[in-house]
Amino acid sequence: MNLKVLLPFEVFTEKTGVSRILAETRQGSFGLLPRRLDCVLALVPGILIYETKAQGEVCLAVDEGVLVKTGLDVLVSVRRALGGTDLGRLRQAVEREFLTQDEDEQSLRRVMAKLEAGFLRSLGGFRRG
Repeated sequence: MNLKVLLPFEVFTEKTGVSRILAETRQGSFGLLPRRLDCVLALVPGILIYETKAQGEVCLAVDEGVLVKTGLDVLVSVRRALGGTDLGRLRQAVEREFLTQDEDEQSLRRVMAKLEAGFLRSLGGFRRG
């Protein structure tokens, strides 16, 4: 298979000769082999594993995103990704950077929603007055 991992503004990695891929979804781990039917997966922050003859098993920490398999091409589009050799450290990076940042983003979204609601209420009062 041909694997390409895309970030918002760059190609993180591009590999050919990938024999298997393991990705994490909300329903659990999902494995892909070259002859698997085409599919689309919603990824959650976690570890993406792929294997090639040249490199063996390679682990990437990835943020939420989407994986699309069409034929032998597998395209993974995520917000952030980190490479490394120590699986334990990658898992810690996912927990520390991706999941914590998601909580911060949710908090920011709540604050922005409150500001927008207040602005709309003020605007509604201005139109009546």
